[in-house]
Amino acid sequence: MNTYGLEKLGIINPSAVYRNLPVATLVERAVARGEGKISETGALCVETGKYTGRSPNDKFIVKDEVTADEIDWGKVNMPITREHFWKIYDRAVAYLQGREIFIFDGFAGADPTYRKSFRIVNEFASENLFIHQLLIRPTAEELDSFAEDFTIIAAPGFKCIPERDGTNSEAAILVNYTEKLVLIVGSQYAGEIKKSVFSVMNYVLPKEGVFPMHCSANMGDNGETALFFGLSGTGKTTLSADPNRKLIGDDEHGWSDKGIFNFEGGCYAKCINLSQEHEPEIYGAIRFGALVENVVMDPETRQFDFNDGSLTENTRVGYPIDFIPNAQIPGVGSNPNAVIFLTADAFGVMPPVAKLSPEQAQYMFVTGYTAKLAGTERGVTEPQATFSTCFGAPFLPFPAKVYAKLLEDRVKATGASVYLVNTGWAGGPAGKGGERMKLKYTRAMVTAILNGELDKAQFELDPIFNVMVPTTCPNVPSEILSPKAMWADKEAYTEQAKKLAAMFQKNFEKYDMPAEVVNAGPKA
Repeated sequence: MNTYGLEKLGIINPSAVYRNLPVATLVERAVARGEGKISETGALCVETGKYTGRSPNDKFIVKDEVTADEIDWGKVNMPITREHFWKIYDRAVAYLQGREIFIFDGFAGADPTYRKSFRIVNEFASENLFIHQLLIRPTAEELDSFAEDFTIIAAPGFKCIPERDGTNSEAAILVNYTEKLVLIVGSQYAGEIKKSVFSVMNYVLPKEGVFPMHCSANMGDNGETALFFGLSGTGKTTLSADPNRKLIGDDEHGWSDKGIFNFEGGCYAKCINLSQEHEPEIYGAIRFGALVENVVMDPETRQFDFNDGSLTENTRVGYPIDFIPNAQIPGVGSNPNAVIFLTADAFGVMPPVAKLSPEQAQYMFVTGYTAKLAGTERGVTEPQATFSTCFGAPFLPFPAKVYAKLLEDRVKATGASVYLVNTGWAGGPAGKGGERMKLKYTRAMVTAILNGELDKAQFELDPIFNVMVPTTCPNVPSEILSPKAMWADKEAYTEQAKKLAAMFQKNFEKYDMPAEVVNAGPKA
């Protein structure tokens, strides 16, 4: 039996080892093993148990002589000792002995100059299918000469013992940058594998002068590209999957001096309330080869109910990017002419769209204001206002100023326009009279940014949030552009807006940023 070098990981007697199996074979194995069922559309549907989203309180980074002075330690980047890492690792590897092992060897980074090789070792065939579709798949020739830069082992069936292992629960995501190893145990949520790859890229690429970004990207017919920053649920995937533009990628990219490039070879889209009318590209991608997580499916007809969030609001589908008809393959593009920060304001007071100066761009980027939507993380059952550094705090090992400087350098070098777009609520707070911004209006604002029409509009200063807000936008009612106009109680709006502005200021105190950036923020 060919073990493909698993011995060096300590896996010495697996019952079988499968490497880079075809999609059809992985689906067959997953069904045969009872991991999931085939839906009416042909997609594989699985349920991931109690872990239906990322578990940020269970992610740790090994603190050693290499990482001790590099990592921005704290509640996000929690340290774990080498001793605890290896004790958990040894027991997890022992758990895998005698089991079927599924390997996927592939790449992150569409630009060969900055590409990194990843070996993913899975206990489940369904998770191996997921990462097979999410990463960049090697050619037969590339597979023959493959040598991994990093290894990720995912063993959901192994459970930690917190009092023994120094973890917070039975689940753990353990990142060992020095040994180029990631161990994921206790959680079957496939997104943990994807985001572990992202965390590694956020560690290695800044050292090579590349700006790693939690963003989606697309390209117009003229070759001009656009970036969409934002956390899960803010619209990165939806807004970048534009039928009139080519999709470069939906979630993770790098920005070098040559241009932008997708880290991945697939997409991971939310399915809650998905409809063919509003998101036809994503809807059409749910077919054979796609992995659907935690979407309720009728046991008789095998039809999905995308409106049923009883398992979780964070229902998901993973599929290769070529399932999108207008995908840009390979996922590379020129330097962007537009950078868009997406936020979902739960208070209902942020402008729907605003143009940012270079200093304001750094401020809003570092602040990363949005709302955590129900189900995106475990324990979040209703929208909650949050500040997520650089729109990706859970995945950024370095201090914010490292990534802010990379943004500043790239924007100044290219002259890209930067806008803030609120895809959240208007007219009041979420759940208290506010309504979610209509997708058709958000799309109209984004279109106006990308075709340059919005640059021609007149702008007024929002005195509280200190940003320039357009007074008109094609295909958008003018009153919607003013958040205050949408509130029936104007005094209540002012009070709420000032409250949020003060939260911005308080949050920003923890960052070591230049005075001109600090002064570009909201004015409470």
